[in-house]
Amino acid sequence: MLRKINHENMGRSNLGWLRSIFHFSFAEYYNPNNINFGMLRVINDDLVAPGTGFDLHPHQNMEIISYVVDGELTHGDSMGNKSTITRGHVQYMSAGTGVYHSEQNLADQPLRFLQIWIIPDKTGYTPSYGDYRFEWNDRHNQWLHMVSSKAGDAPIKINQDMNVYALELEKDKEISFLVAAGRQAYMVQVEGKSAVNGVELGTRDALEIVEEDIQIKASETTHVVILEMKK
Repeated sequence: MLRKINHENMGRSNLGWLRSIFHFSFAEYYNPNNINFGMLRVINDDLVAPGTGFDLHPHQNMEIISYVVDGELTHGDSMGNKSTITRGHVQYMSAGTGVYHSEQNLADQPLRFLQIWIIPDKTGYTPSYGDYRFEWNDRHNQWLHMVSSKAGDAPIKINQDMNVYALELEKDKEISFLVAAGRQAYMVQVEGKSAVNGVELGTRDALEIVEEDIQIKASETTHVVILEMKK
């Protein structure tokens, strides 16, 4: 089963310094029929103005992944971590029993990143933080496996049965992705355009995929992120 979500129908917020598209209910956007997709609770496509950002704020019992599309993202937290990442890099944090963190754009260019929240497999984990600077070419015309469960083999490991992949596919090239029985996936068309089993996706659109293998063809150079998980 495939279900396209047009980005024009997603939740939106414009605070001046921050413009957001909400894939699921968040902040002032509430849709009781769109709270989550499996253990995937939040995907916010955030555009942050230069010299601004999210000041120190709390999180608890959530696995948080930040994927930078453009610009620079600087993280700080109550555990003493501070780090800046750029395009194609990932920051990840297990909020566990509770942590404060900030996310800032200290550069002079806009920052676009995907803020992803995943419900953990249990509560009460000890908070932790890390980041990973993936080479851009590692996703060129191939799947880059960025995130897995603790039992998986991706460089980033979280407390949930979830796999996160990135891909940059050249125009007119095709690639497959398998979604097995009992599994589902959520695809974000981050940049460009593609056709997935004939379904046309544009920049910022999304696709729910349930127990169906897909074939992606790039209508133009296309950049996607897929989150694959148990049903």
